Amino acid sequence: MMMMNNPKSDQRRFVISSFFFILFLCAVASINELHFGNLLKLPRCNSISDSSSSSSSDTSLPLNSTSDDIRILIGIMTVPDQYHRRHFLRMIYGTQSPAGAKIDVKFVFCNLTKEDQQILVALEIMRYDDIIILNCTENMNNGKTYTYFSSLPEIMNSTAAPPYHFVMKADDDIFLRLDKLVESLKPLPREDLYYGYVIPCGSMDPFYRYMSGMGFLVSWDIVEWIKVSEITKNHLQGPEDRVFGDWLRRGRRGMNRHGVKWAMYNFPDRPTVCTHELWPETIGVHLLKNQEKWVKTLKYFNSTQNLKPSKLYHIP
Repeated sequence: MMMMNNPKSDQRRFVISSFFFILFLCAVASINELHFGNLLKLPRCNSISDSSSSSSSDTSLPLNSTSDDIRILIGIMTVPDQYHRRHFLRMIYGTQSPAGAKIDVKFVFCNLTKEDQQILVALEIMRYDDIIILNCTENMNNGKTYTYFSSLPEIMNSTAAPPYHFVMKADDDIFLRLDKLVESLKPLPREDLYYGYVIPCGSMDPFYRYMSGMGFLVSWDIVEWIKVSEITKNHLQGPEDRVFGDWLRRGRRGMNRHGVKWAMYNFPDRPTVCTHELWPETIGVHLLKNQEKWVKTLKYFNSTQNLKPSKLYHIP
């Protein structure tokens, strides 16, 4: 007579077998984890992936930047309604990747005054996060420069000391070549620095008067001094770039002065003492007041050389 297996007994054996099989898998996984952990402790060769992962804790750093790089803030002075100019300049600076530096380009203007600005500028901030709105009324020669520099220590409150090595004030009609800017700054001191195109145009002496507003730069310690100094607070009226030079002269600041004439100059619209033809060592070209001048300048410096080939477009 044939005996039939008990279904409950078979089910019990299956459950027990599965349990021991799971324990076996866990044991194997633990052994592999131990071996893998020991492998991680072995010496490794330096590589690009290692260096990039070591700097990933600072998410604001570009891919080709390290924590030891020069940190520069470029504040471009503009007004709220210049939407198209800001979008254009984002292309200009967003396609430059200078090595050895962390550069933030921000657009700087005073309080918003119209309803459409409140919507459109807010959308810009949400998308690009590159705007600084100062607590002031738009003006040319009544303290906007002071408000910009004196506000930065509080705005840029950071665990890094300082948050930037250098701070620049620039016009929105200048083309800055960031790689050349960084190259010129690397050998310079990072304290008490005043850098730019000295005025008057015919002078090569950086101590003679002051740096042109097309784009001048100071070290962070001077930014902090501007915030607390009575000299700056009590002298706000007048052409702001000249006033800035007056501050430094009265306060005996910016004693490390560096002139970049003729690496910065006005666009060569017509021959003057303030300009010359475009040339390869350029840091900045000023007075680009229309698209024709921008295109001529960008073409000369081959600004589209990194355009990648693609079947999606054909640009001769």
